[in-house]
Order: sequence, then C-alpha cells, then structure tokens
Amino acid sequence: MSEATAWRRCSVCKNPIALGAIHQVCSVSTCNRPRTGLVFCSVTCWEIHLPEANHREAWAVERRAPTSLDPEAAAAAAAAGQRRLVRPAQSAPAPPPVPTEVLIVASRLRDYVRAKSGYNTSDRVLEPLSEIVRRVCDQAIENARRDGRMTVLDRDVPTE
Repeated sequence: MSEATAWRRCSVCKNPIALGAIHQVCSVSTCNRPRTGLVFCSVTCWEIHLPEANHREAWAVERRAPTSLDPEAAAAAAAAGQRRLVRPAQSAPAPPPVPTEVLIVASRLRDYVRAKSGYNTSDRVLEPLSEIVRRVCDQAIENARRDGRMTVLDRDVPTE
C-alpha cells in the first residue's frame, strides 16, 4: 500500500490502515483523545495494547477510516457518529450565595466562657455572634476595597 492510500498506521504493528478501511479503536476515552488517538488494524492488535493500558473494562469498537485525506472531510466523518452537547448562551454567572452558616466554633466558645466566668453557654448564642462576625468582616472588606487591595489585612478589621 502506498503512502498516498494510507490513512494512518496501526498503533501496535505499524501496518498502514487504508483510506476507507475498517479499523478498531479502544472504547476507553483516554485512548481516543486527539493527542493519543490509538487506532488498530485488527482486534488482535487492540488486545496487545490492553496489558499496558491497564483498563478495568474495555472493548474494541469498529470504525471506518475517512475516504479522503481532506482534513474537513476527515473531521466531518469523525464527528458524524459523535454526540455533541450544546448549551444555550448564558449571561454572566450569578455570584455564589453568601454562606449563612455558623462561623463560631462552639466548643472553643464554651471553653472560653467557662474559663472566664464558670458559666455555661447556650447553643442559641452562636447565631447572633456569627452575625456580629459577618458585620465586622463586611467592614474589613470595605476597608480593603477602599485601599485598593484584594486581601483583607488585620488593619482592616475595626477594633471598636
């Protein structure tokens, strides 16, 4: 077979695969990436690549080579059997929601209150303290923004 009628070479035995000929490809996606692009002239050659590939589950898929070397025709032939997912155009993504979970470590707060005063601490005190921390963080963020920084520093946190 001349180079003019060869489409590609087998990835194992290096025999040429003719234009329009039936060949095998691996069912595993990592073997079918454009950069890897493994093709096999027979099922036997496909089986030879299995020990090196370490696939958990794989099979040979029969394909037909393009009938011409025209790049557009080859791309169209390759895409003919593939499914394409098309998403509608979206506007700018919405910012992620601001978390509203508790920001205070309950065990550390209880330990502090007990060590300082000997008192117990209710679970219901965590939410109001988290709100206070959020307000202080918002002020610190605004201070950093006013200074033109993208990092909140200790000097941005209001002390009063």
